[in-house]
Amino acid sequence: MSEATISFSDYDQIRALFGTHDQYLHHVRDAVGVDVVLRGDELRLQGDEAQIRRGLEVFNQLREIIEKKGYLKESEVLSALKMEVDVPESPPAEINLFEKARKVHPRTDGQAEYVRAIRENDLVLCSGPAGSGKTYLAVAMAINALRTEQVRKIVLARPAVEAGEKLGFLPGDVSAKVNPYLRPLLDALNDLLDFEQVRRYLEKDVIEVAPLAFMRGRTLNETFIILDEGQNTTVTQMKMFLTRMGQDSQIVITGDVTQIDLPSHVTGGMTDAMQRLSKVESVGIVKLTGRDIVRHRLVRDIVRAYDADDRGKRPRKK
Repeated sequence: MSEATISFSDYDQIRALFGTHDQYLHHVRDAVGVDVVLRGDELRLQGDEAQIRRGLEVFNQLREIIEKKGYLKESEVLSALKMEVDVPESPPAEINLFEKARKVHPRTDGQAEYVRAIRENDLVLCSGPAGSGKTYLAVAMAINALRTEQVRKIVLARPAVEAGEKLGFLPGDVSAKVNPYLRPLLDALNDLLDFEQVRRYLEKDVIEVAPLAFMRGRTLNETFIILDEGQNTTVTQMKMFLTRMGQDSQIVITGDVTQIDLPSHVTGGMTDAMQRLSKVESVGIVKLTGRDIVRHRLVRDIVRAYDADDRGKRPRKK
């Protein structure tokens, strides 16, 4: 029996290394076969020489990732293990909110792919029809990131573009004026968390809800940023928003590129970004379809009927 020791600068690194409920530690133990004992800020590895050598290699690699980013993703742990054994990955359909043991489960293969993309990439652009869970799942993943201390703050943003009708003058302060535009994000938040918890997060600025225009000039570090209705941004607005991303932050952009409320001569920022960034590392592009709609059973049929009508109006190619 051999033994080796690895030291860490602080306990937060060890907590990140172990993962929620020690799931990352279990992956390493199962894959390498090494026993791991925690002593203060040190890990003591026990096993045969091959197990110790492999264990040191994996833990040192994971420690470098933590020192660079401050956190670990499960995909990074499995990558470090190089799949030496068939380690079952945690079901992507489960998003733990740590709110009275509540969990959110994507209900379609497309939604599961969406959740995986968020877990594995720093920037995700998701396009899909109404009712496909784009915003809801993004907010759930943001809450999970906040409560597992991957980020310190959540920012929810939305362009203030009217959907085909003019609202005119809106009374009240800035918060009251932008509330109608940001209501869908607040609805998702209130559905996932207790009302009093949402209120406390908003009061303490742990969760910030703001129109897209308020993003200019900011740098958001350690923040989970969601841009809803991204199809209604211009190319310039999208570039401005994407460059707000700071250290250890994550961005999810949602929208339906078939429902753009911009003037016909204006290029949509989300469509443009999905094309420009499709081959950039750490960027995930997800396209949900009518099969992923999980609202009332009629919504899927409604979307299909309108899509069929739109196709019928398209001019035929000569």
